[in-house]
Amino acid sequence: MLMPKRTKWRKQQKGRNRGMSFRGNKIEFGEIAIKAVEAGRIDSRQIEAARITMTRRISRQGKTWIRVFPDKPLTAKPLETRMGKGKGGVEKWVMNVKPGRIIFEMAGVEESLAREALTLAIHKMPFKCKIITAKDSNELY
Repeated sequence: MLMPKRTKWRKQQKGRNRGMSFRGNKIEFGEIAIKAVEAGRIDSRQIEAARITMTRRISRQGKTWIRVFPDKPLTAKPLETRMGKGKGGVEKWVMNVKPGRIIFEMAGVEESLAREALTLAIHKMPFKCKIITAKDSNELY
């Protein structure tokens, strides 16, 4: 599972997830990638599930890059706990993803196999995504 090694400030507030992604919106390393089409929040478990399905589908050939890292803590109070008594403990680590953000990249695999693997990974995502290639990576939608 992806999570920060050390955290100086443990509990963050929820914040807002609006606008387009201006960072990480172009293919940097691979030839084909998954791009987010709508805003959402991705969990470390969802990233890991997508990574496993991709690497199994391509039979561990080629190379994949994970372009997102969950460094935002989400807290939750235990079940059947009364109100008050402070904020709950860290439940999971997430990352806010804006539209246009590249999530996974892949190279070294033929395009048809890469598309199959990335389609399986898209099914693990909690928001709408699309597959793009290095040629059309500069368009937002």
